[in-house]
Amino acid sequence: MSAIQLNLEDFKEKIFDYTKGKDWNFKGDKPVLIDFYADWCGPCKMVAPILDELASEYDGKIDIYKVNTEVEQELSAMFGIKSIPSLLFIPKEGIPKMQKGALQKNDFIKAFEAEFNIK
Repeated sequence: MSAIQLNLEDFKEKIFDYTKGKDWNFKGDKPVLIDFYADWCGPCKMVAPILDELASEYDGKIDIYKVNTEVEQELSAMFGIKSIPSLLFIPKEGIPKMQKGALQKNDFIKAFEAEFNIK
């Protein structure tokens, strides 16, 4: 299991269709982490294998997606992505939180506990 590429249509179908309303309305059935990245970004390349490991370890508990900011410019603009990597933590209920910069694996695990209440 590895992090799954997410495009604009998938985002609207699985996460939130912002064309149908302004208020956040999460469609998923489990928490989501979205990694906004670019192929040329060094820190993004450091985070990628960590996210793939976490996708396997948290399979069935958390969905982990990747959004290529070079390809999905509309989606990146919607979240105001100015620096990468940017990590969007989306709880099942409540408002998503953005974290800028690369994290170590133990930082992701702590964030999953704090943001998603998942150990």
